[in-house]
Amino acid sequence: MSDSDRVARRRVFYIPGYDPIHPRRYRELYRKEGAAQGAISGYDLSLSPKTGGGAYGWHVAAQMDGAQVAAEVEVLVWSDIVRGSMSGSIPATYLQLVRTAWEYISTGALLRLMRLRKGPVIAALYPVAMLLLQLVLAVCAGWAVYALAGLLEPWLGVAARLLGGALGLVALWAILRWFQRKDGKLFAYYLMHDYAYSAQHKGANPPELEARMAQFGAAIAAALRDDVDEVLVVGHSSGAHLAVSILADLIRSGRVPEDGPKLAFLSLGQVVPMVSFLRGAWRLRADLAYLATRDELTWVDVTAPGDGCAFALCDPVAVSGVAPEGKRWPLVFSAQFTRSLSPARWRELRWRFFRLHFQYLCAFDAPLDYDYFRITAGPLTLSARYAQRPPSASRLEAPVNRFTSTTPAPERAA
Repeated sequence: MSDSDRVARRRVFYIPGYDPIHPRRYRELYRKEGAAQGAISGYDLSLSPKTGGGAYGWHVAAQMDGAQVAAEVEVLVWSDIVRGSMSGSIPATYLQLVRTAWEYISTGALLRLMRLRKGPVIAALYPVAMLLLQLVLAVCAGWAVYALAGLLEPWLGVAARLLGGALGLVALWAILRWFQRKDGKLFAYYLMHDYAYSAQHKGANPPELEARMAQFGAAIAAALRDDVDEVLVVGHSSGAHLAVSILADLIRSGRVPEDGPKLAFLSLGQVVPMVSFLRGAWRLRADLAYLATRDELTWVDVTAPGDGCAFALCDPVAVSGVAPEGKRWPLVFSAQFTRSLSPARWRELRWRFFRLHFQYLCAFDAPLDYDYFRITAGPLTLSARYAQRPPSASRLEAPVNRFTSTTPAPERAA
């Protein structure tokens, strides 16, 4: 192994998915789970506050595999954009439901996504079904109140019906508001806003997101001029497809120096097809095709069939129908939740779908060859760590997407 494969200093940029929560949750997750993984795997991690300006982050000092490694982890924050897109209005959310369902169903995207993995499609249908169920229950409650008020008609006449109608609407609205307040446990409104955010522009990035992505790219470009051994970009969930476009722009613009740090991209629990299968996602498809052939970076894509919210083992370039000649990336393999978690731990987590979607960032009590903390704070580059790792044999590579254009020209059916 050459010295260029070793890391003493690393810059890590973490791009979260569609998440309105303050990035401190990721620091606390890293601190807690890193300590747990270190105790299991026999290494030491310590966190300290980040120094200097820039994005929110923290410093990691690691003693691992006989080496000392320093890593600066930064969270590239777009939670404010997420919060701004999450309407507090109940009618607006139901309008989003109609528009989003129409976009995926009318274009055939939903049926094609079901040919990949049913888990994330079920996750996409869940908020639709849950919100419709809430509406049905609210309407039934309102109708029941109206019917009960009708029993007073012999004494109050038409006033009984008017009173019943008013009270019925109040009951309907009260039920819907109660469900909305309980969404911290139900996730129906949250997931509806998530899918609607991509569908509202048919897969294109809204202007405010494009502007933020340009800022992220500038931060990564600056790190590539720093005195470090590796710059690692981690894209989790919908953050993965943002990272694809950010890195493609970075390479196209010539901002990856030949003599600079190694550039690495780790996509985790990706949901790329939910966007790339939309008719207006030509920009993402172009970026997927471009990044798949580049020598300037190493791209490793890790998912797991146990994660029902991700397109597990679906090569995001190939299934999107844009795999070019000379395709190199990504290396697709499984985190193997059912083997890298003990049977007891797997039984505890297997039905906690949202928790499993974050397992990539957490400790494994029976770790195999995927360890988030070795990747982000260990002494090997991503390319060296997985140089001999074959892709998972069960990965899906057959093109399924109907929309494969990589320019803004009108789409035609394949």
